[in-house]
Amino acid sequence: GKWACKCCQLLVQEPAAPQVFDNALPTPGLQAHTVISRFVDHIPYYRQEQINARTGVRIPRSTLAAWGGQTGAQLMPLHEAHRAFVLASRIVHADETPISLLDPGAGKTKKAYMWAYARGAFEPEPGVVFDFCAGRGGKYPCEFLTGWSGTLVVDAYSGYDAALALDGRSTAYCLAHARRKFDELVKANASVVAAQAIQRIAWLYRVEADARDLPAQQRLQMRQERSGSLWQELHLWLQLERTRVPDGSAIAKAIDYSLNHWAGLGRFLLDGAVPIDNNYVENRIRPWALGRRNWLFIGSQLAGERAAVVMSLLQSAKLNGHEPWAYLKDVLTRLPTQLNSRIEEMLPHKWKPAD
Repeated sequence: GKWACKCCQLLVQEPAAPQVFDNALPTPGLQAHTVISRFVDHIPYYRQEQINARTGVRIPRSTLAAWGGQTGAQLMPLHEAHRAFVLASRIVHADETPISLLDPGAGKTKKAYMWAYARGAFEPEPGVVFDFCAGRGGKYPCEFLTGWSGTLVVDAYSGYDAALALDGRSTAYCLAHARRKFDELVKANASVVAAQAIQRIAWLYRVEADARDLPAQQRLQMRQERSGSLWQELHLWLQLERTRVPDGSAIAKAIDYSLNHWAGLGRFLLDGAVPIDNNYVENRIRPWALGRRNWLFIGSQLAGERAAVVMSLLQSAKLNGHEPWAYLKDVLTRLPTQLNSRIEEMLPHKWKPAD
């Protein structure tokens, strides 16, 4: 409100509450709604513009996009703290998925990648962080994982080799990837051996189902008692079957994949905190696959980086059981006055609604 004194001609105005966007019209609730619609509900900005217009609120899509980008920029300090939290885990999952990036000079899109890194599947405090990169080369995980040591759970993509070559790091390969190569042959009725491999792998997964809720040490003990012999039998059986199938055949390639990565595939038998596969982070990266079907492409490198910031926090909030709109609205309300020394209080695994 504003007040004017008739006697001294002074204008007095009540100080405005601190906002993430200085001198901006949108409230934290509207900002959160716009970002949630884009990154959780996967609604493109042009459709949000149409939806808003039906209620008499006309906000150009360019304005909505600017709000989304500014939100990502303002959340950067929180994102950096969240990244440190994720990389504090001794077990980290990693995966990547292609994202179309607008290439204005060429008049079309080019392929970029969204990399995902998640805390171990058995961690009591979950978290995932995304990193938007122009390519799929090994330099990207190398740079992101600087200073980290532990076990990296990945598929057998060679791009991770450079990152895993450093001391203090070990590899756990994804058994689900090995299984899929046999499963493709089973679905095509192309191999009896593949069906037998699927059955043997299923026995291992039954043990994992029983051990899922146990502490790491007890889980490791159950694996060694029940899965150890199954794993050895599978190895001997694969070696025997490999001698019976012709080189270059589809079943030979499926068997070779498992045998060539056997040590990494069996890492779960040495550490109870290591999962048997990488499905955990694959599920975390799925929203990007859903989103790109709707908004089709990322407008720029900067937009991709800011989208990664927003999505990291929102997906982690969901992992920790929070309603994403309530979380983001509260964070955007408190962020302008939050001390940097207390920024971790707003991380998804620590956040509590304001009183």
